[in-house]
Amino acid sequence: MEVKRLKQVAKDNQKSLVNFLRDIVRIPSLSGQEEKVALRVKEEMEKAGFDEVFTDGIGNVIGRIGSGKVRILYDAHMDTVDIGDRKNWKHDPFGAEYKSGTIYGRGACDDKAGVASAVYGGKLMAALGLKGDYTLYVACSVEEESAGGKGIEYLIEENRLKPHFVVLAEPSSLNIIRGHKGKVGLKISMRGKSAHAGTPWRGINAIYRMAPLIQKIERLNNRLPSAPPLGKGTITVTKIDCEKASLNAIPDNCTIYLDRRTNTKESEQSVKRELRALMGKGGKLEILQKFFTAWELPREHPLVISCVETYKVLFKRNPKIFLWPFCSNGSYTMGEKGIPTIVFGPGEERFAHSADEQVKVEQLVQAAMFYAVLPGIIVKRYRKT
Repeated sequence: MEVKRLKQVAKDNQKSLVNFLRDIVRIPSLSGQEEKVALRVKEEMEKAGFDEVFTDGIGNVIGRIGSGKVRILYDAHMDTVDIGDRKNWKHDPFGAEYKSGTIYGRGACDDKAGVASAVYGGKLMAALGLKGDYTLYVACSVEEESAGGKGIEYLIEENRLKPHFVVLAEPSSLNIIRGHKGKVGLKISMRGKSAHAGTPWRGINAIYRMAPLIQKIERLNNRLPSAPPLGKGTITVTKIDCEKASLNAIPDNCTIYLDRRTNTKESEQSVKRELRALMGKGGKLEILQKFFTAWELPREHPLVISCVETYKVLFKRNPKIFLWPFCSNGSYTMGEKGIPTIVFGPGEERFAHSADEQVKVEQLVQAAMFYAVLPGIIVKRYRKT
């Protein structure tokens, strides 16, 4: 495959790639509300020259290229988080402003940039006639932000894709991510006794009951054990709530919400044990979502080596290879199913979920080229193992 020709075809498609990303950024697509953006994605896939394009029962849009033995899945999610307070945005979150080589807006980085580049990776493959003994599925999935893994789980279980390798097109600054921490969301509730705020001694303030536990959780974060290669887990309180509390009454309930990041040595059971030990007999502990498993793919794995080779062929330099503190659909594909997975995509992680969300067009184009070349290199490497 001639890299010079690929770069020229990528350059020729840059304008349409930019326009496609701007189109889908303009379409709000909170988790569970991806229908309109899915229609636009399907339309673009059909124009791109995929061998097959279909929408599955949960709303994922899937494009297929080839029908070879090695099955490769590219996944990028179409849903986004909410915009928060619009006053914090310098650019219209749904304006898809394009200025000085950068596109701004909600989802421009996380993860519609990945959607656009993955689709155009397929388009470049079709335009250049790149073929091999592989079947590539480009999946634009639903409900990653709210129910991490629901869309991709449906892809693999219900559509029976059964990939040999998975590439997650999440914003990684075009670095190769070979593993990341796990995650679990938790909720702890304390009960009290309501009374008039003018006579607080007649009640039991649920906030005061919760306060010592919050301090214990802060101290727990500092002493969580470290385990290579992901290091130390983390725990932090992200929200405090007193349901239906009045401003002139002692609250009879207090709830805190926790974000717990885990390493490969920690489990749902160990997380529960450590919190129940802090709580003692008071309070109620609940898991808000399923436990997302930490995972690591060894540096010497054929998928990592294939990604490094692809990067060097295209960009004539060595890539950066990292482990992430974040979480992705990899908790399902690699953490639960054991399918070799890496994360590689356009966009800087620091802009994800921010009110200054953006992506550089240069990274969009580079990612599309990477996605176009990688399957052929994976097949060559796979045959050697």
